Amino acid sequence: MSDTETKEPVYVVDKLIAEDINAYLEQHEHKTMLRFITCGSVDDGKSTLIGRLLYDSKMIFEDQFAALESDSRKVGTQGQEIDFALLVDGLAAEREQGITIDVAYRFFNTEKRKFIVADCPGHEQYTRNMVTGASTADLAVILIDARKGVLVQTRRHSYLCHLIGIRNIVLAVNKMDLVDYDQEVFDKIVADYAEFARSIGIESFTAMPISGFRGDNITTLSTNTPWYGGPTLVEHLETVEVLGSIDAEKPFRLPVQWVNRPDLDFRGFSGLIASGSIKPGDSIRVLPSGKTSTITRVVTMDGDLDEAVAGQSVTVCFDDEIDCSRGSVISVAANPPQTADQFEATIVWMADEAMIPGRAYWFKLGTQMVSATVQEPKYTINVNTLEHIAAKTLELNAIGVAEVITDRQIVFEPYAENRTLGGFVLIDKMTNATVAAGMLHFSLRRSQNVHWQALDIGRKQHADLKNQKPAVLWFTGLSGSGKSTIANLVEKKLYRMNRHTFLLDGDNVRHGLNKDLGFTEADRIENIRRVGEVSKLMADAGLIVITAFISPFQADREMVRSMMPEGEFFEVFIDTPLNVAEARDVKGLYRKARAGELKNFTGIDSPYEAPRNPEIRIDTTTISPDEAANLIVDTLLGGA
Repeated sequence: MSDTETKEPVYVVDKLIAEDINAYLEQHEHKTMLRFITCGSVDDGKSTLIGRLLYDSKMIFEDQFAALESDSRKVGTQGQEIDFALLVDGLAAEREQGITIDVAYRFFNTEKRKFIVADCPGHEQYTRNMVTGASTADLAVILIDARKGVLVQTRRHSYLCHLIGIRNIVLAVNKMDLVDYDQEVFDKIVADYAEFARSIGIESFTAMPISGFRGDNITTLSTNTPWYGGPTLVEHLETVEVLGSIDAEKPFRLPVQWVNRPDLDFRGFSGLIASGSIKPGDSIRVLPSGKTSTITRVVTMDGDLDEAVAGQSVTVCFDDEIDCSRGSVISVAANPPQTADQFEATIVWMADEAMIPGRAYWFKLGTQMVSATVQEPKYTINVNTLEHIAAKTLELNAIGVAEVITDRQIVFEPYAENRTLGGFVLIDKMTNATVAAGMLHFSLRRSQNVHWQALDIGRKQHADLKNQKPAVLWFTGLSGSGKSTIANLVEKKLYRMNRHTFLLDGDNVRHGLNKDLGFTEADRIENIRRVGEVSKLMADAGLIVITAFISPFQADREMVRSMMPEGEFFEVFIDTPLNVAEARDVKGLYRKARAGELKNFTGIDSPYEAPRNPEIRIDTTTISPDEAANLIVDTLLGGA
């Protein structure tokens, strides 16, 4: 056969292969995605089940299977048989102990659907990991060892799943092979769980007897359980309704991630649709401004759409040039979400350091980022017994209910109605570490009933009358550093220059406004918050406010800074070494602290966080108080 005779068949084969590949990709591109978690008590077989799902769905390559066989012989827990848990338990510590510590994510797919499964730890000390894995899940598979029945950890994980808003629950009674597939054992476990589920508000769940190790009722119905007439696990996962389809039926919500303006002729607003649907011609409202407009285009990388639904990332264009930026929420005009600045929320604390009531944290909800404080918890929840326990703070893995106050109004919906606009995280301002996750219940009534009163005479008129620019000089430093001395000199110099001032001194304020506060970390934060609010009011009156407080925590000084307009807050760091301040000890406080007579004293048994980038730094070991005061006044008025 000549070369010309062989080219045509090869071309045809290549074309058919390409068409098959395209058809395959097209088929998989339009599959729905289900995110689910497996959870339960320690050693209930969560990792084994996921390994079995990966194996049965043919998601394991030959080299991976060979490695699995080798690992099973070395560190497996199933004798000479394959230990499917090793496909998921990746950490060395997990393999050594035979437990799950971190959240492990795995992808697999079947002919009908794609899946992302999170294998969550069972131990109580890893509650934060479990909450992380459950936060994006549509379904939870709660495993119960058929030999042990419903345990404390089963209850805890069921409660957490319900708390986070997972409504699709599968009760997988695992290791049925170890109880000889006894129906009575299965029925008793289901009855016990049903009684508990009703007590925490779980309205329905799907129970099935399985063996992750043997494969019973995973992909095909097992002959070992002829008394079971329900679906297999995979069949249920392939057909259960996903969250996206439910969200599509809700009112339209789109948190704006980005203002898309590639050139002068195009201005759009990009984001992921959290709920509902949108199409050109729909009337929308932008919050929190409340401005309204009409959608003209719904744009994607593949071109304009006639309609977009929840779960799609799009850019929308408006008929009018109205204010809209990152953090805004675009909603259907007739049914917008709420705005508020005070809420009740459930908080899951994830940091090693305990929560400090009153401290300012970054509050991130969707694309909105504001400063917020958490009040002392109303109670914490014992997730094992579900009882409410009085508490003054939240420790690692604690779950509590508390009031959250943001520094400005945010757009929200209760978490039970909208995860995107109801779920938030708290971020430490110093470390940028995520310290908590939370779920908003509702806005506080006072938040809706208290409004700003419009006044005809504002801060500009007050400042113009005094012929000066308002400012806050915030002196910070160790006790004995010289804050009060230098602050007093600064006020005297400004007074002689006919400037209108007021000096707030730490000791003086504690005789009145803050006389009810002690020196614990929480009381120190509240002390600074109150002084910050008073300073803001005085600055609004046109005054130059001078404060002299140790104010040891960077986050609290930043909280006060955020209250003031740009350029009106001057952080003045009176930088005096501890040994120099202690040598002065005019009030004898260091001596008492060293003797153990004075607790929580800054520099001794309570930390001082030095300013990172203060507007003014005074080294009292190199210049006199009078020279320091001149430098501060020159800096202040030089920018006035």
